Amino acid sequence: MKLSLYIAKRYLFAKKSRNAINVISSVSVAGVAVGTMALIIVLSVFNGLESLVRSIFNTFDPDLKITAAEGKTFVPDSTSLVLLSKVNGVECYSLCVEENALLKYGDKQYIATIKGVDDHYNEVTDIDSSMWDGEFLLRSEQGRPYAIPGIGIANFLGLRVNFITPLNIYVLKRTGDADLNPENAFIRNYIFPSGIYQVEQEYDSKYVFMPLDFARELLEYKSEVTSLEVKFKEGARESAVQKEVMKIFGKEFVVQNKYEQQEIFYKVMKSERLAIFLILSLILVIASFSIIGSLTMLIIEKERDVEILRSLGADNDLIRKIFIFEGWLISILGAAAGIILGFLICWVQQTYGIVRLRSDSLVMDAYPVVMKIKDFIIVPATVLLIGYWAAWYPVRFLSKKYLADNK
Repeated sequence: MKLSLYIAKRYLFAKKSRNAINVISSVSVAGVAVGTMALIIVLSVFNGLESLVRSIFNTFDPDLKITAAEGKTFVPDSTSLVLLSKVNGVECYSLCVEENALLKYGDKQYIATIKGVDDHYNEVTDIDSSMWDGEFLLRSEQGRPYAIPGIGIANFLGLRVNFITPLNIYVLKRTGDADLNPENAFIRNYIFPSGIYQVEQEYDSKYVFMPLDFARELLEYKSEVTSLEVKFKEGARESAVQKEVMKIFGKEFVVQNKYEQQEIFYKVMKSERLAIFLILSLILVIASFSIIGSLTMLIIEKERDVEILRSLGADNDLIRKIFIFEGWLISILGAAAGIILGFLICWVQQTYGIVRLRSDSLVMDAYPVVMKIKDFIIVPATVLLIGYWAAWYPVRFLSKKYLADNK
């Protein structure tokens, strides 16, 4: 092993009689380095985008969301709520009601989703940390209800926090006889905004928060809710808490964690990540063809050296190992250079944000990059596996001709 590796290193760095072999070897190292660097950078960017999306979802989505398996609303059982509050790992929960409504501010109208929440909602989520204007205040000291719309809704309606012009809300009546006057089909109430939040465009243009009792009055609900949203304690075992909550509420309810609430999005992210990894790995395979060409020419050139090694007692396995190590060293050099370059580029992006995002809907203006140790393990392993195949292939087939004398 040591002898074959030593000779392979000498062959790699020694000057060849044909300069083309040195050029092809250099091109092989560069190709592997570029492919490795691209893999490190792309995977780190995907990590950054995933972290960004998680932070956005963490701001809005609860750790657990409990909804009815059938129907839209349900009346929470007091016994179940007591058991829920006693579950090890549950910090608090919030009662919520959601329904579509027509918003009118001045002469402008907008269809949005009103979300009635109780006083614990800002403890369950981090929505109060994303205020663009005003504050997340559901009630005044005198008990007056307030609304908190997203910035997308506020911009469309021209709404600002001024406590002068109210926000009118229209909701279809659940009960009542048909009437020729369409206005009688709606329940109308008004509310003043206390703040405007900004999380992400999809949320900012959809939801308006308001007190739970105000929303129930609009929707003609008594004790109904559309969801229970739960906050975990720090360090809680999420899967264990979820299973315990499912036992409490039974099959009549759906209990979703953060991943399940956005399951389609996360699956798409993982699929895109895997697809990009496979595409770049295929590029590495193509780049490795230059290793095949380099080894092919080297085996032909070193035919005389092979005969000398045979006369000194070397067998065919030793000679094959020499050329396999030769090809593998090319992959190792390329992988090492690619990892270093990828790390430096990612570090520069993390530190200085050179590459900018051209979007006003995101909370940052530069591409997010997060480097993970597992990527710096998986990528070199993939490169070395491809490199071993690229070295084994020419040695396996060309040695049949050039090493045939000793078989």
